[in-house]
Amino acid sequence: MTDTAPPPQDKVVQVDIVSDVMCPWCIVGYKQLEQALAMTGAGAFIRWHPFELNPAMPAEGQNLTEHIAEKYGASAAQSAENRRRLVDLGHDLGFTFNFDADSRIVNTFAAHQLLDWAQEAHLQHPLKLALFDAHFTLGRDVSDHEVLAEVAGSVGLDRDAARAVLESGSHAAETRKRQEFWTSRGISGVPSMVFDERYLLTGAQGAETYARMLTKVLSEKHAA
Repeated sequence: MTDTAPPPQDKVVQVDIVSDVMCPWCIVGYKQLEQALAMTGAGAFIRWHPFELNPAMPAEGQNLTEHIAEKYGASAAQSAENRRRLVDLGHDLGFTFNFDADSRIVNTFAAHQLLDWAQEAHLQHPLKLALFDAHFTLGRDVSDHEVLAEVAGSVGLDRDAARAVLESGSHAAETRKRQEFWTSRGISGVPSMVFDERYLLTGAQGAETYARMLTKVLSEKHAA
């Protein structure tokens, strides 16, 4: 379930997800959460929050293999093997990762600003998923304002209004504030999921772990 149509409150769990569009494990974690929701029959009121894995990434971005080598010391062979694992995992979860020699990491601050704006229209969730698809499946440059406006339009947002948000920077300060809120509370990696504003799980934990957490939260709500 999304923030657009939450189910009855006795079966819904608020899940705040701190995430970056560049993070493949964020979409993996979300798809695992989807599985957990199906397993438990629970619903989720999902809110996405900004985190930049690479806040100093220049506008032109960087080749993915080069970036992974510089940041983590991974060889080209290790990087390729990690991508193969992600492709297989994505396939099992119903998400398509398309990597090639030209795959790039880009700056995501503009995307986070657009997501902050989209929340006002209750379309943040579909926009976030569309951005994951644009980046990982379609290989689009989600730092480009025109691309971002097109993706916004694809989920029902006004393209011209989206472009104006990005060009004016109207949501830049609020986006920075939201980033700082989470980092000041110790969030240093993503995905980080907070269940019912109380319980934190970091990393893509798997459907079973998420299902246990959902069951725990719902049982506590019913016992209250």
